[in-house]
Amino acid sequence: MKYLVTGGAGFLGINLCRYLLKKGHDVRSLDIEDFDYPEKLKVEIFKGDIREEDIVNKAMNEIDIVIHCAAALPLYNLEEIFTIDVLGTEVVMKSAFHNNVNRVVMISSTAVYGIPDHHPLYETDRLEGVGPYGEAKILAEKVCEKYRKKGMCIPIIRPKSFIGEERLGVFAIYYDWVISHKSVPIVGNGKNRYQLLDVQDLCEACYLVSTLPKEIVNDVFNIGAEKFTTMKEDFGAVLTIAGFGKRIIPTPPKLTIWMLRILETLNLSPLYKWVYETAPEDSFVSIEKAKKILGFKPKYSTKATLVKTYNWYKKNHEKTINKTGISHRVPWSQGILKYAKKLMIL
Repeated sequence: MKYLVTGGAGFLGINLCRYLLKKGHDVRSLDIEDFDYPEKLKVEIFKGDIREEDIVNKAMNEIDIVIHCAAALPLYNLEEIFTIDVLGTEVVMKSAFHNNVNRVVMISSTAVYGIPDHHPLYETDRLEGVGPYGEAKILAEKVCEKYRKKGMCIPIIRPKSFIGEERLGVFAIYYDWVISHKSVPIVGNGKNRYQLLDVQDLCEACYLVSTLPKEIVNDVFNIGAEKFTTMKEDFGAVLTIAGFGKRIIPTPPKLTIWMLRILETLNLSPLYKWVYETAPEDSFVSIEKAKKILGFKPKYSTKATLVKTYNWYKKNHEKTINKTGISHRVPWSQGILKYAKKLMIL
């Protein structure tokens, strides 16, 4: 089959490209960023913006399956989040429809559930996004529903925050503190259950909805790790592996959230509302639907994924020094948090 991966130069995108190549498929990438990976000789590369119909139509030509990963992340400005995540999705779906693409896999987010009052979360739960990113993902899903009514097969995947080798972004802040021999403060006491997802398990889920019969995949699926414990235990495992004698430091949630709100308003912190307001709460989704219908079997626990990603970071962090940005490919600027790190003496 011939796959188009939108956002193919991003963290999820490159992992999907590699996964599909190993499966023997032809792969095409469409991304506004350069595709600067060793696989560039094996992948057909289109550089462009998903909001531009001409380049999307060219990239869509003769494609069997699209995996739509391209998105503006929460650190993008308001206009970019809505035009890329919503209007860009409209352009992709419209082009896929007119090019008779077999199916389009939509990568949404569990951010569409907002800050819930119960767990686990099910696909049928109310959608109430927190902040522009969560709101935009809900609207993007509505675009998908519109094209489903036109007869398209559009599986929607709602993944938990996913990490793995080469994942930087906000997780680079955490790993930088660990590798700098610092204890890591968290919002709350850390006794809350917090589920993550390994990017390889997410690739597997994408492949399942790409290949199983349309009548069972044209639906919405939560995807996350099956095995996870508390934030203190799983994130603390990395500090134990690091071997510096440091630990997770609990903080008063109400006070910490209040401070982080102020810092975010002043653009002094990269941590946004959905991150710090869900951090002290339970955060996990049910993956029973994906297990039952798709046969999804996650290979990695949250703890194993955090440790695996840290080991990669430890070997490669020097390559990322002085590099910052707003994607998952580069570390996010720590802002005032870098000074907090210097003051951390525990």
